[in-house]
Amino acid sequence: MVKKILTSTSDVYSSGIGMENEMIVQKVMRHVGRIALVAAISLSTAGMSPALADAGFQKWVASFRQTAAEAGISRATYDRAFRGITAIDPEVLEKARFQPEFTAPVWDYFDNRVHEESIANGRAMAKKWKPWLDRIEKRFGVDRHILLAIWSMESNYGEILKNPGVMRNVVRSLSTLAYADQRRAKFARTQLIAALKILQSGDIDESHLTGSWAGAMGHTQFIPTSYQRYAVDMDGNGNRDIWSSIPDALATAANLLHRNGWQTGKTWGYEVKLPAGKLPAGQLSLGQWQKLGVTRANGRKFNNLSDMATLKVPDGRGGPAFLMLKNFSVIKRYNNSDKYALAVGLLADQIAGYGQLANDWQRPFTKLSFVEKQELQKRLSEHGYYDGKFDGRIGKGSRDAIKAFQARVGLEQDGHPSMEVLRYLRGR
Repeated sequence: MVKKILTSTSDVYSSGIGMENEMIVQKVMRHVGRIALVAAISLSTAGMSPALADAGFQKWVASFRQTAAEAGISRATYDRAFRGITAIDPEVLEKARFQPEFTAPVWDYFDNRVHEESIANGRAMAKKWKPWLDRIEKRFGVDRHILLAIWSMESNYGEILKNPGVMRNVVRSLSTLAYADQRRAKFARTQLIAALKILQSGDIDESHLTGSWAGAMGHTQFIPTSYQRYAVDMDGNGNRDIWSSIPDALATAANLLHRNGWQTGKTWGYEVKLPAGKLPAGQLSLGQWQKLGVTRANGRKFNNLSDMATLKVPDGRGGPAFLMLKNFSVIKRYNNSDKYALAVGLLADQIAGYGQLANDWQRPFTKLSFVEKQELQKRLSEHGYYDGKFDGRIGKGSRDAIKAFQARVGLEQDGHPSMEVLRYLRGR
């Protein structure tokens, strides 16, 4: 982020201290706005004293105390929450400022979320946590496989909570956004008050109140206000702990779905085969869709023909098609994205042991297995193109490495994790 600021505001290259630096900061403000200013101050003022660099933030923290008090936060809680927090978190601003819209092909989204490892881990977790899943399913009526899929999607079954580079102090993250990100300031202030109330309740102490850069917390990634609304003490220890109690985290997710209308015993949707010709938009009953020639892709009959359903074709008519039921909309209350809800549904079905898609995504290459993707990353690394983890997840770093290799050997530079590229690498 600093590099981008310096590139667009060359005066900052000569930044020093005192009045000269103040004049430079004024130019930065005119050119790139308050968010960039705060990041530039926090990351490029090695010659300034911390007190001078962070004075504005510290003043904001002092002034926000009154807002917190009016919301019922005690002085002791406030002091405890902000102990040691004297500066913004510049990485939070970087992530907030550079959140690109997801424009990758639809198959890329699902390939990175519904794969052999996420399915196998989900089945292992289903066995490991079966007694608790039995209780949660009985209490809330939500399919355990849906809960496991959400757990996978949100935190890779808790693995991201072990990564200090991802998890951060929630109070610092939210106060950074409230102070320095005008687009998210209102949201961040609301979430910060909720986080302080969580701390004041005693459910978690300040050292464990961690989350993503935007304040999403725990195994199932709840923002503070959603935590307040839905958190459950499933294990009965007196705390609603979605950070270290798997039963609490899964029950909290179940409670959200239950209270938003989850229909027990019903699916989220069906993969279907479409007849030729145009089909109507909007909701129809399964019986009406059936009369129009829409059938289940696996050849079985629809259950409950009176259930209302909406047709979705996320990869166009040539890709898989789905009739989405009420529970699909309920999953979207967790994350208001068709792709997210569909990935949860597909992963849940795979964990439960149902078959794969009858009509796969329209990839312009031969798909690799999860293990083959790890091999691809390893071989790219061995040839000096890739320096990330061999995690089988194809993100920007992997795609850039693939493109660099493709350029070197004269292939089309599409960045696809294809069998064609892997064969070239194996041959070298």
